[in-house]
Amino acid sequence: MPQVIERFPLFPLGLVLLPSEVVPLHIFEDRYKEMIGRCLEDDEEFGVVWLSDGGLRDIGCSATITEVLEEMDDGRLNILVRGSTPFRLLRRIEDLPYPAGDVEPLEEQLEEIDGAEAAQAHERYADLVDRATDSRPEPADLEGMTAFGMAATIDFGLEDKQRLLEIRSERERLQAVRGLFDTAIRKLDYADRAGERAKSNGRIRF
Repeated sequence: MPQVIERFPLFPLGLVLLPSEVVPLHIFEDRYKEMIGRCLEDDEEFGVVWLSDGGLRDIGCSATITEVLEEMDDGRLNILVRGSTPFRLLRRIEDLPYPAGDVEPLEEQLEEIDGAEAAQAHERYADLVDRATDSRPEPADLEGMTAFGMAATIDFGLEDKQRLLEIRSERERLQAVRGLFDTAIRKLDYADRAGERAKSNGRIRF
């Protein structure tokens, strides 16, 4: 059983961070300037937890500060962070100047991954990237990419990303992202068809 990390700094945000995903953050509130300052000084991680309309989610992802892009005279910061390890928030801590909690890193389910399942997910990912950018990833670039690694490069909805974050089986995540890729491709196809109809003054029913 993973060891509980006590008094772990937390950053509730309107986003879901996935392992391996890189996102920019603008730090401007005093409490978070202090929190990030301490993380930088001690070379420590903090946790990103989705603050959804329904409240703070229990499952978040630890974040490593990979780069300080800009530090302003008033202490505001622009930083890059990379998602690391999913965790469960066990208890909120209220006696620090910034949000914190006791968290438990989530263990991954031990299983053998079917190479065919991974290949199918890689193929659909390549189809989506090709469809969206007109540039297909090379097979060597796809080899070894995990479900999290692929999903981290696609702008999925927050609920979809949160569901992925909570899955503890790589096999299940591969199946889930393949379904998300299929849905995204269908949406792109529909957008193209709608654009063609619009050019001809056709009416599109949503």
